[in-house]
Amino acid sequence: MSGSPEPVRPYGARISWADLPEQVSAWVTGELGEILEVIPQQGGFSPGTADRVRGTRGSGFVKAVGEGLNPHTPGLVAREINVLASLPEYAGAPVLLASLDERIEGERWVALLVEDIPGRHPHTPWLAGEVERALGALGTLVAQPVPADVRLPLLETDLGGDLSLWPSIVADPPEDLDPWVVDNLDRLVALGARAPEAVAGDYLVHTDIRSDNLLVTADGSVRIVDWPWACRGAAWVDTLSLLLNVRVHGGPDTTAYDSQLTDLGATRDAVDAVLVGLFGYFLHASRLAPPPGLPTVRAFQRAQGDVALEWVRERLPG
Repeated sequence: MSGSPEPVRPYGARISWADLPEQVSAWVTGELGEILEVIPQQGGFSPGTADRVRGTRGSGFVKAVGEGLNPHTPGLVAREINVLASLPEYAGAPVLLASLDERIEGERWVALLVEDIPGRHPHTPWLAGEVERALGALGTLVAQPVPADVRLPLLETDLGGDLSLWPSIVADPPEDLDPWVVDNLDRLVALGARAPEAVAGDYLVHTDIRSDNLLVTADGSVRIVDWPWACRGAAWVDTLSLLLNVRVHGGPDTTAYDSQLTDLGATRDAVDAVLVGLFGYFLHASRLAPPPGLPTVRAFQRAQGDVALEWVRERLPG
């Protein structure tokens, strides 16, 4: 994995509103009234629908997917439903209005209906002002520890396996493994082993911060959407994810924001460990066959891995 990646758009192939089972569209009609307008949305890698829907009794944002499209995605939407029902108000997450989890002709379909937040995704390449507003939104998430009564997975447990893949890579290295990586394998394995412990903490972590999971509203503020992976973890992890995304899409020099990580409690060693763990995950995942219904996700993982490697090399010269 070397060289600069070609731009890769962070979305996959979705079914359309017309492809939904009648029971699902009827459920939305029951919540919003007669459907007047459906506006499909891009972003993310679910093969299901993602639509802004306007009805005679109200509007909302609908996500719906069946296990025939991908066997794991309905469970992911169900997880997001549970997360949205329990998040503290300061998260600013979309309000959950209704949900559906049914077997339709023998197939599990899961759908959620949340408030429709007027807004657009940040510009890519990123603009400095939008990076700063996104950082401000992330700061709100970690201004206080997660309340004790909010039940979320621990990040070191939920993400730990993905951050701990270097032994597997060493056991079966890619033929095109970057020469710098080959020369530094022992160093990378040792750093990656510390990544799960490094992400532990007691703050709300979205865990999947990318441009397509953020909305810039009319007043310029940023709202964070798509919450299935929310965890309890270190306060700086989402900021690191945002800066990686800026590097993936292009934008201002992210070294200007290094102090943001330090201010949130990150040590240099912890950041290095997590970046190495993320690089290992993207390197491993990008070599796998595309999951059902997600034909573009491996290319995007490859692009993220290339950028993560470049960043690791900057931070670990020699």
